[in-house]
Order: sequence, then C-alpha cells, then structure tokens
Amino acid sequence: MSQDISPDMIQSILFKKNNENKASSLMIGSVNEQFHISFDVLSGIEYDLYYVIEHCDFNWEKSNILKSEYISGFDDVKIEDYSSSFNTYQIYTNYNISFPNSNTSFKKSGNYIIKILDEFGVELFRRKFVLYENLSLVKTEIKRSRELEYINEKQVVNFEIAPVNIRFNNPDKNVKTVIFKNNDIEKSIKDLKPQYKIGQRLIYKYDKESSFWGGNEYLYFDNKNIRNTNVNIRGYNLRDIYENYLFSDYPRYNRKYTYNPDINGGFLINASNVEDPNTEADYANIYFSLENVNNIIDRNYNVYIVGEFNNFITSEANKMEFNNRNNKLEVFIKLKQGFYNYKYVIKHDLDIKTKFNNGEVGGNFDETENSYSILVYYRDFGERYDRVVGFGKASSEYITN
Repeated sequence: MSQDISPDMIQSILFKKNNENKASSLMIGSVNEQFHISFDVLSGIEYDLYYVIEHCDFNWEKSNILKSEYISGFDDVKIEDYSSSFNTYQIYTNYNISFPNSNTSFKKSGNYIIKILDEFGVELFRRKFVLYENLSLVKTEIKRSRELEYINEKQVVNFEIAPVNIRFNNPDKNVKTVIFKNNDIEKSIKDLKPQYKIGQRLIYKYDKESSFWGGNEYLYFDNKNIRNTNVNIRGYNLRDIYENYLFSDYPRYNRKYTYNPDINGGFLINASNVEDPNTEADYANIYFSLENVNNIIDRNYNVYIVGEFNNFITSEANKMEFNNRNNKLEVFIKLKQGFYNYKYVIKHDLDIKTKFNNGEVGGNFDETENSYSILVYYRDFGERYDRVVGFGKASSEYITN
C-alpha cells in the first residue's frame, strides 16, 4: 500500500453500467459496453492515480497474450476525472474512470483485472470484471434440491448452452463454466462438464454438484437522510462525522422464512437534497449490532458483515466484537450515504464447507430470492486465451420442483 494512502482511505469502490443505477462490486458486460468504475480517497489531497488493465484466464491468472492484443490504445494512464467533496463533514476526493475511453478500449472477451496505482506504482486496490461475446444462448432455471435432507434449504442451477455464432469443438475439454450467486464470484461452482449433448447444445442438469445454499433475504438500511430516523435507523449523532445507529438484528436461522424484498447484496450511493451524490453524499459511521440470544453464537466465532459494498470480503474493518455488557456483537463501519444490503456471516478458518454455507446466522431457505449468473468460457485448440462466449442469468423467484 502507498506510504501516503492507507487501506482505510479507499472507500466506495463500485462499478456502474450506463443504464443502471445500482452499484456493483463486479461488472459483467459485452465487449463494447460502456461502464464506469469509481472510488473515493478519504483525503483533501488530490493524488495522481493511475490504472492498469490485465487480461486473465479462466482461473484469474495472467493470460499469455500481449497487452496490444487485448487493448486498443494503452493503459497505465493517469485518472483525469476526479472531484473534491462538497459541503461534507468527511472530506474526500471522488475518482471516476469510464470505459471505453480515448486511451483504452477492449478487443477481446475474457476475465479482466483493473489495478489502481499511486504515482510510485504502488497498487492501492484491484477489482475484477468480465467482458463477453454474444455467441451462445444460456437457458437457465432454478430447481429445488432433490436431496430430501436439503430440499428446504438449497437451490439448484440447471442450464443448457446453445451455440449461435460459434461451433464448440471438443466441448468436454474446451468449454468451461462458472456459476455464482448474487455477484459473489469468489464463491462460485466452476468447470462442470456437460452431462449430455443434443446436437451442439450442452445440457447441465446436475443436482448436488450445482446446488447452492439458499441463504436468506439481505438485511438493509437507507440513510440518504443522514439526520433522520426510520424503520431501520433508531438514532443519529454528529461527532467529527455523522453516526447512524441501526436497530439491533437477531439471528434468523431458527425462524420461519419471511419475504423481504432486497437487491441481492447490492448498494446505491444516494443522498437527499443534493445535485451530485458522488461528491455531495457524506460519510457516516454505521453502528451494526447483533443480539446473541441465549448465547447461540459461540464467542470463538469470527462474525463479519458483508455485501457488495465491501466485495463480500471479511477483514478487520467489518469484523464484529462481543460486548459483554449487553451480550451483543457490535461494529462501526464507515459508509457513504445510500441504500445498502448486508448480511452476517461466520468465518471458520479451518472449515472449508462454510465457503458455500453462510446461513448460520441468517438461515437457509429454498424460498429466498437469489440472482444466479453463468459465464461460459471457450478456448479452442491452439488459442492462447480463454474467451467468454456466453452469459446467462436467472432468479430463484421462479424456483420449481
């Protein structure tokens, strides 16, 4: 990390497409689609920052192709679009990069990483994005599990891939897939082989192998009115910056499922009575608390708050601490004004199974509305990089038996 810019100074990293309001931690779009990445540096100093682009293979390792093969123009470019915050208690500088731009456009589909560097070449952070070609149709449906033990807790993704403007040679070897839920690509199911083929169509009708824990609907709060209380915010305070105190949450794993509309872990920067939330939305320390009813959460567990706002990453910044006085888990997280989805997860360092099961606090239900995405990769014989030749989405709102 830069000597001048510490990790906690980088906030509100988000992707946005031109036609969408919701922010995202992962951008998936067609090769020529317009999109933006923006972030804040919590400082009044306007730093000279740069971006570099890296093409990656299916496993997110650097591809064996030259930069000139996947970029028109060049990268390692200074970010010229930045503005200082206006009329906020928390001073910050908002940086924005639009693609394609006069310096950089993309030639190839595939996995990409954008890295943001300071003027000394020190990496501040990186984010993933995926560009695809519309060369196949991905028909997707969500099913309940056929495993009776998990029929009320899991959701199964069935799909088929129909090439349109491409022919798949040796698809068992050359076609790869990634399935993930609610934009959390780190917890994906990778590289299932087609169960059978009908002509050129590849059919994937697994059960156990393509199943996900259903989870629960995300919790949420909205502090666009930073000095107001509402159904989720019980109070506010002003010290150096604002503080918003959320009502305490309760574990939901032992309760019945209740429908609660969410945006599947997403967030939206927004503030009332401002012209430009990018530079006029303020920051607040958000107080989260989780009731430890009957001590059902072991004090040796590490409990975190995650969502797209922090890229679903567990770190010291979003780790909760036990308060012995009130028997709650608590944490303050600094966030920009807006609408946020979040959930509580328990991280077991030695238990690999929890990579897919974060329902120990919120519960797992087959009724939960989740958004599932499928990426289709193809590398023909002799090619040196993995193309993304299809993208499909489906909602479990329409789950069937």
